[in-house]
Amino acid sequence: MKKDYDPQKWEVLGSEYLLRRPWLTARRDHVRLPDGTENPEYYILEYPDWVNVIARTRDGRFLLIRQYRHGLGETRYELCAGVIDPGDASPEAAARRELLEETGYGGGRWRLLSILSPNASAMTNLSYTFVAEDVEPLTEQHLEATEDITVHLLSTGEVRSLLENDEIKQALMAAPLWKYFCQHSL
Repeated sequence: MKKDYDPQKWEVLGSEYLLRRPWLTARRDHVRLPDGTENPEYYILEYPDWVNVIARTRDGRFLLIRQYRHGLGETRYELCAGVIDPGDASPEAAARRELLEETGYGGGRWRLLSILSPNASAMTNLSYTFVAEDVEPLTEQHLEATEDITVHLLSTGEVRSLLENDEIKQALMAAPLWKYFCQHSL
């Protein structure tokens, strides 16, 4: 193990966009590593940053959603989540918007819990997870045409059971939930 060595940044010799769509942008980079090795086909996926919300009501229940996920072909429990839109003033503003749109809940006290990379080797975006405590229903859901989401209030035990049994499959949701549970000794 090299104690005083820190891996160095790669040099980009060329870059070509292969696909540009609203939800998927792919590029191929030609890179040179610090030792001189070249890789003419290193693929990068560019996504906008994402947000997740661990929301709890005043009586301590967790606010989760259920929706079908075509990648897995399954309907699963998840945190409220979404993309940070260009018009959002901040990641927290995006998280507040997503919670209100997907569940109709809002208000409460908010704090940032974590910032994670979905896949640091091949994806450019970050995922911000916020904790929103003491949320309450404010309005009806305002779902997009492609969303089919049900809202569920679950006890601490029910959410912990979902985590322990790997029922929350989205890693960028499970990891912050585990962190939250560790911080609160739940």
